Amino acid sequence: MQLLGLHHVSILTGKAEKNYQFYTKVLGMRLVKKTVNQDNTESYHLFYADAEGTPGTEVTFFDIPGLGHTYRGTSDISTVSLRVKTTDSLLFWEERFKQLGIEHDSIQNRAGRDTLAFRDFEGTRLILVADNGEKGVRSGVPWERSEIPVEHAIIGLGPVTLTISIAEPTIGILTEVMGFRYVSSYPSLEGDFPEIVVYATGEGGAGAEVHIERRPDLPRARIGRGGVHHVAFRVPNEEEYNQWVQRLKDNRIASSGKVERYYFKALYFREPNGILFELSTDTPGFATDEPMETMGQTLALPPFLEPRRAEIEANLRPLELND
Repeated sequence: MQLLGLHHVSILTGKAEKNYQFYTKVLGMRLVKKTVNQDNTESYHLFYADAEGTPGTEVTFFDIPGLGHTYRGTSDISTVSLRVKTTDSLLFWEERFKQLGIEHDSIQNRAGRDTLAFRDFEGTRLILVADNGEKGVRSGVPWERSEIPVEHAIIGLGPVTLTISIAEPTIGILTEVMGFRYVSSYPSLEGDFPEIVVYATGEGGAGAEVHIERRPDLPRARIGRGGVHHVAFRVPNEEEYNQWVQRLKDNRIASSGKVERYYFKALYFREPNGILFELSTDTPGFATDEPMETMGQTLALPPFLEPRRAEIEANLRPLELND
């Protein structure tokens, strides 16, 4: 029983229309599912991914208009990475960000990889990571129907960074309960702070890593627009999902219990520093209720919400996602 890598990250946005423009038009990702927050059906939930909605390539957003700012600090998923094929791709993106006025840093080395940090319009901290042929969790399928050349397309999730005040309890959960292993460490780019420590699961590589940044000098984060709500990790099938439910019980870790999301099954719990983790199945996937070719074009509702479609649509604000 082993987690395969990252499944998705979920972020908060206050402007879904502008969010759509940024992630599909600027970054060239595919909107694979337009649905609702199943826990609050008056809010949209947008999923961006590779061409096929492959687990491990998904960045999702809860739309909450009027949401306040994020205040950075500890107990926070402070950065989200996106994989590209090569360092040449980073050079392409660096020039693209310059032309479009996207806030970005220079290309820098993190954990032995070339990377390019940038921010979206709500301040979400993002990092492009070059695979450069590294072995590990395989990448996704480039979305060809965007203006981004296929050779430079975003092809999956890379490492997430957890910024925490006390590292040991979180590391304990990752290694003793979730099966992660220590890989390496690298210098922080934030000045005279301890090194960032790398842990991986599954086949390893950029798509299977969690980076731990210890910052006892910072206050606790307050999450608003542009902040990361949770990170999910890949469970291959329902059989192993059931085993993870039991494993958390055996370790006396409070959890949500089984949650049916229709496109995947979910299991939520908080690690000791308060960051929300999710374990999500790879199956059945986003094409279960829409043809692969037309995913994301209309409002999709899981079968248990479909009888309420008229009510849900009446309570949703109009959302114009213009191409």
